[in-house]
Amino acid sequence: MSNDQTETDGSSVIVVGGGPAGLSAALFTAKNGLETTVFDTDATWMHKAHLFNYLGIGSIGGSEFMATARQQVDQFDVDRRQGVEVTGVEETGDGFAVETDDGTEESDYLVLATGANRDLAEDLGCEFDEDGTVAVGLGTETSIENAYATGAMVRPEEWQAAISVGDGAAAALNILSKERGDHYHDFDVRDDAMDVFSALIDEQTE
Repeated sequence: MSNDQTETDGSSVIVVGGGPAGLSAALFTAKNGLETTVFDTDATWMHKAHLFNYLGIGSIGGSEFMATARQQVDQFDVDRRQGVEVTGVEETGDGFAVETDDGTEESDYLVLATGANRDLAEDLGCEFDEDGTVAVGLGTETSIENAYATGAMVRPEEWQAAISVGDGAAAALNILSKERGDHYHDFDVRDDAMDVFSALIDEQTE
């Protein structure tokens, strides 16, 4: 099925990390109506990269790739907190509390996308595999319900932008499936894109 952008249904997602995995998750959740906040210290390895091996992209600098990704999530009203570091995370009675120097934010779902830094997953009490990576299922869900870990957090070696983007999408679709009560597929066609982006253009010109 194809899906248009929908109104927020009250559930919220916090993404910690603004690299390929984090922004991919944010794009999917925000596009499909979930209130989404991203905390990003801009420490992604992508600024050292130049992509020749990303399917569908011939050649692009890592920083240019990130600029495009940020523009995409901004179009879907992601609350992107650039330069704000998350210093702690914990479970609450019905979700998660995220600590920053600016205060505490709460959400129903949490997506961790902090690269090889697994400190927040450890603080949260997530289970780890023997190789030191965060233990996750196919949908990147950790041992903590409604908390997800992505990218280099869950793999000892396969650190690729394409894999991280896929992890972020998997986390988001898992969240959306829980919200909708059925397997959720964000499969768009050309008419969907025309509807979504013409609506965004109309909003920007009002």
